[in-house]
Amino acid sequence: MRLAIGALSVLVAALVVSIIWSRLVPEPGHPVSGPHRQVVRVQVLNGSGEGGIASHVASFLRAGGYQVVEVGNADRSDYFATLVVARRSDVEAAQAVARYLGGLPLVRQAWDSELAEVTVVLGSDRSRLRLQ
Repeated sequence: MRLAIGALSVLVAALVVSIIWSRLVPEPGHPVSGPHRQVVRVQVLNGSGEGGIASHVASFLRAGGYQVVEVGNADRSDYFATLVVARRSDVEAAQAVARYLGGLPLVRQAWDSELAEVTVVLGSDRSRLRLQ
């Protein structure tokens, strides 16, 4: 009987540690750097019309290890959907950012930009973002 109680205690302690660990440590599915351990440069553009949301998302990305190279307004302020734009033909970095932000839709729009590999355009559907 004591052996069963001891085993159960160890199991409960392991579960508690696991829960605490998952809250404090980023998930392995959300890399803090891009493919081949390179830093991912991200441009964050506010297309929602709500002030300050781009800065908030940029802070969250920085906390995740991404290099935010620009925070600004999009070409217009009436985007409905929030999306991640892959600026390179290799979309691995954009996929990582999309997963990190909660599984956002990904659009390929490759162009030679020295500024960033990924652009995040924030729309009015910000409730899809996972910023925790």
